Amino acid sequence: MDVTSTRPTGCEVPRPGLRRRQDTISAALYWTIHAACALVLVTGVSAADLILCLALFWLRLFGITGGYHRYFSHRSYRTSRPFQLVLATLGCAATQKGPLWWAAGHRRHHAFSDREGDLHSPRDGFWWAHQGWIFDGRFDATEHERVRDLGAFPELVWLDRWHPVVPLALAIGCFAWGGLSGLVWGFCVSTTLLWHATYSINSLAHRFGTQRYETGDDSRNNLWLALLTLGEGWHNNHHHYMASCRQGFFWWEVDVTYYVLRGLSAVGLVWDLREPPARLLAPADTDPEARLAA
Repeated sequence: MDVTSTRPTGCEVPRPGLRRRQDTISAALYWTIHAACALVLVTGVSAADLILCLALFWLRLFGITGGYHRYFSHRSYRTSRPFQLVLATLGCAATQKGPLWWAAGHRRHHAFSDREGDLHSPRDGFWWAHQGWIFDGRFDATEHERVRDLGAFPELVWLDRWHPVVPLALAIGCFAWGGLSGLVWGFCVSTTLLWHATYSINSLAHRFGTQRYETGDDSRNNLWLALLTLGEGWHNNHHHYMASCRQGFFWWEVDVTYYVLRGLSAVGLVWDLREPPARLLAPADTDPEARLAA
């Protein structure tokens, strides 16, 4: 793939030497966390280990689906400034960089979905879409011009810059709670599973499944991916109407993130949940302006 064509513009790029060092350190940490999962052969596993692993997997996955994606990227509902910070911190704990960087990259993805300029289209290969693109230093910087609405909050800008602090604190907490076993299962295994669950939407949800709507890209609806990712697998629905906090448009389309958001709405933590207008649910409706509303 010619990555030059998809290089983000309008953002500050680190000096080549510094960028190479940052890329090397990031890649080393990434693969070290993967390799550390093999330590389960040393630590063994207990019920407490599995509970910690799964609890942190699902909680942090919601930080991505309900926080980084449906709130920061698409502003599909409203919340208070304190709870906005909670969502940002939870997203950072998923070890997928900061909220501004994530939202800017995702907005770029929708602007150029499966075309030149898309960060992670599987048209450039499975490996690239799944995780190869994250090792390209040209995508390290946050495209601030795409997230001016988020940049108005100094605490989010700080968290975006210092995002490693949160997963580091989580790793230390896991070790303090359960020793080496807590660190391996609670952080390393949980984070690795979380990474690849998230990446599966980039690499698989544009390849496998059904297309209810003509969206001009390869997005698909996939039940199995939806079950794995708290509802993100209804990806063709999402590309049809990105502004909706509900991606499972119909009652039979399981969307756990939406159910959690409804619960948070019931207790007043979030409000003004945006849902797809009835006129957009029919496959015949392909109004591009309505789909691009975000």
